[in-house]
Amino acid sequence: MRGHPWFTLITVAVGVMMVALDGTIVAIANPAIQKDLKASFADVQWITNGYFLALAVSLITAGKLGDRFGHRQTFLIGVTGFAAASGAIGLSNSIAMVVTFRVFQGLFGALLMPAALGLLRATFPAEKLNMAIGIWGMVIGASTAGGPILGGVLVEHVNWQSVFFINVPVGALALVLGALILLDHRAENAPRSFDVLGIVLLSAAMFCLVWALIKAPAWGWGDGKTWAFLAGAVLGFALFAFWETRVKEPLIPLALFRSVPLSAGVVLMVLMAIAFLGGLFFVTFYLQNVHGLSPISAGLHLLPLTGMMIVGSPLAGALITKAGPRIPLAGGMALTAVAMFGMSTLDTGTGSATMSLWFALLGLGLAPVMVGATEVIVGNAPMELSGVAGGLQQAAMQIGGSLGTAVLGAVMASKVDNDLAGNWKDAGLPPLTAAQSAQASEAVQVGVAPVPKGVPAEVAAKITSVAHDTFISGMSLASLVAAGVAVVAVLVALLTKRGVNAEAGAGVGHI
Repeated sequence: MRGHPWFTLITVAVGVMMVALDGTIVAIANPAIQKDLKASFADVQWITNGYFLALAVSLITAGKLGDRFGHRQTFLIGVTGFAAASGAIGLSNSIAMVVTFRVFQGLFGALLMPAALGLLRATFPAEKLNMAIGIWGMVIGASTAGGPILGGVLVEHVNWQSVFFINVPVGALALVLGALILLDHRAENAPRSFDVLGIVLLSAAMFCLVWALIKAPAWGWGDGKTWAFLAGAVLGFALFAFWETRVKEPLIPLALFRSVPLSAGVVLMVLMAIAFLGGLFFVTFYLQNVHGLSPISAGLHLLPLTGMMIVGSPLAGALITKAGPRIPLAGGMALTAVAMFGMSTLDTGTGSATMSLWFALLGLGLAPVMVGATEVIVGNAPMELSGVAGGLQQAAMQIGGSLGTAVLGAVMASKVDNDLAGNWKDAGLPPLTAAQSAQASEAVQVGVAPVPKGVPAEVAAKITSVAHDTFISGMSLASLVAAGVAVVAVLVALLTKRGVNAEAGAGVGHI
């Protein structure tokens, strides 16, 4: 049983499920946390931002740790730390403690994710690797999409702490399975030293980039602070690239990017995440605030998306094994583009059947991309850099998700700001002051109608109609931009090909 490929897959899937689930499940718990701990809105934002920032900044370095010390040990440390940090959050009695332990969750999650891919790459023979990555991608997709449903059930019927406590038994299970089943694999020419300056430069550059994306909606895209951090990111990446050409054992050998398929796979993951995570960000507001659904009902409306990812990922793995990744990847992004275009047509009266069609098509399009892009990145990297490649894959997805939320959020905000005053006036509503207009715009950007207390029902109905129509116009434009990003991704997908180093796995030395 020890070292068995399929038991290895089950083990890493349990661990990865925790991290993927935590990316979305906490959003449902945020209102309850805010109320219970008397936190500000900015504090609550950091519950999510702290997690993603720590995850994005440390993923590639964590992958290098796995390559250096073995993916088994890195995975077990990641699982243990993630579960412990989750339990600590559940026991926290202040928002500062919650945010602090969320950062620790992100750091340990970063250890766990690339190690899981490194273990799969080393354990499975080339002809079965795509199927394994397909199931791995299915677990991530289903966990990400299923987070709001599980979170809604736990928050409504237990408490917000249960959202975090649930990770403790799951982590314990993954730890026991890992200790019994996982076998350490290390390439003969695995790195033996650390590029400390490279780690510092890359971490600083990633921090500046993700920090700018997180803060841009509050600061404004034209603000000097936003541009200062973006400039810092560019400078950090430039210095990192220069240093990597000078050091004996670089953190990321730049020769990796001479592989056009690998580089295309990284870009494809970024574009996919922009379209998917950026577009999906508004759908939850649309379902809850425009259609008035509860968190559980909103999650259930996304089941077609989850279901098609669950069904599509293993099928995509089998198809990519037979036909190669190029056509499935391009076809998947084309379906994603069509789905995002369809989502731009949603309005206040759209029925569940129409929504389900577009959500299902989105899930069907995403499945081959999750599987294929991962295989292209990891399979085109040398075996001794499989952890770094896994870190690259995950970092690309995190940056893409942050970019999507920030850029599409800016598109939404701009559209709402441009349309709200005119729509308000056309409805015959009394004019707003500058301060009232800014407050109304913020509310409308998340689909909330800014109805003051005590207004007549007729006026309230007009305000609600204006707010929802203006939100829909912003969401439609954001969805069209996401569709455009997906079209660009179709062209990038045509540059991919099967991993030339995939056959290096499942035969390296066991330790």
